[in-house]
Amino acid sequence: MPFGFALPGGSPDPGDPQQMQRFLEQLQRLFLAGPGSGPVNWELARQVALGYLTGQGPGQLPVPIPGIGFGKATAGPGPGDPAVTPAERAAVAEALRLADLWLEPNSALPSGIRTVAAWSRADWISQTLDVWRKLCDPVASRMVAAIGDLVPEEARAQFGPMQAMLAGIGGALFGAQLGHALGSLAAEVLSAGDIGLPLGPAGTAALLPANIAAYGDGLEIAEEEVRLYVALREAAHQRLFEHVPWLRGHLLTAVETYAAGIRVNREAVEEAIGRFDPMSPETMREIQIEGVFAPEDSPQQKAALARLETALALVEGWVCHVVDQAATDRLPGVVRLSEAFRRRRAAGGPAEQTFAALVGLELRPRRLREAAALWSALTEHRGIEGRDAIWGHPDLLPAEEDFADPVRFARTQLDLEFPE
Repeated sequence: MPFGFALPGGSPDPGDPQQMQRFLEQLQRLFLAGPGSGPVNWELARQVALGYLTGQGPGQLPVPIPGIGFGKATAGPGPGDPAVTPAERAAVAEALRLADLWLEPNSALPSGIRTVAAWSRADWISQTLDVWRKLCDPVASRMVAAIGDLVPEEARAQFGPMQAMLAGIGGALFGAQLGHALGSLAAEVLSAGDIGLPLGPAGTAALLPANIAAYGDGLEIAEEEVRLYVALREAAHQRLFEHVPWLRGHLLTAVETYAAGIRVNREAVEEAIGRFDPMSPETMREIQIEGVFAPEDSPQQKAALARLETALALVEGWVCHVVDQAATDRLPGVVRLSEAFRRRRAAGGPAEQTFAALVGLELRPRRLREAAALWSALTEHRGIEGRDAIWGHPDLLPAEEDFADPVRFARTQLDLEFPE
């Protein structure tokens, strides 16, 4: 078969109808979860993410899932997904109400919360999937295109249908492994805005009670105090993304621009697809696509990465500064909580690291402390109104070089008023 690589198990004999039928049936099994729209099979990703929580594959689907297996095969008990109780919903609503009240004198931006929610882990997956699609499709499309390139150009017209099947295999493979990464993230995130991007519906502030309880156990801090601190962070994120209208698009465009410069390791793609034996779909369990993507070491890509890292750091730095100002003298463990969250965001959790390895994109702010110091300097020299006026336009934001001397940046700002 003229794909530039040999399929394990050998190629079917075109003259043997039964062998060709078996071959096509095995490939067709990859699409029974739904073809999806775009380069990633997102329905498969959703089912794998949900299956990860319970340690099960996606129901009755015969699609092979890397690391999980077929059908109802298990991969351990999974982290689980406890149902949200009425008491937890009431506690979340009260924490977000109180958090918004505490933030009021510490922010020139008004409340951005229109709806409050207590999400289960499955809720987080379903509510954030649309934004993950925007973030991941540009990268996945490059992998799918690389798979298509494995067909020699002179043979593409003759093998058009098979090329489409290869793209489908790529979409299923990427969807399965991305679903596993999202399932892992669902067991770690504490709120809708926990990783600094606007993943949930606009105006919806959401906390995940099960994850907050587990995180609080690790810190040995009362769950109520941890919940209030997380609620403060979530409410601060909502103020930014609701009242700085350009910010959501600015961040997502920065991610897309960076993703557009990620190159695909053709050899890694060829090796991954080459391990798949259509006569034995179990071989898909052994396929891993980590390392397929790598950042292009070009000036344009470095500039795109710098813009993305700066934007993430400024958002997280503002949130950390405003939350710490609001929580001081109110939460006994605020110093411990602040430091724990800074370390957590700067290092990224295991699931976040898995996601980075999968798509070649890290979503952690590398210069979080410097950004928080910059917002603190602006508050000291310009006041709360002057500090938050910086969000009035993207051109007013500090650049990467301003992180080195936040006091100079604060002192040289013109008198600004945040637009109504």
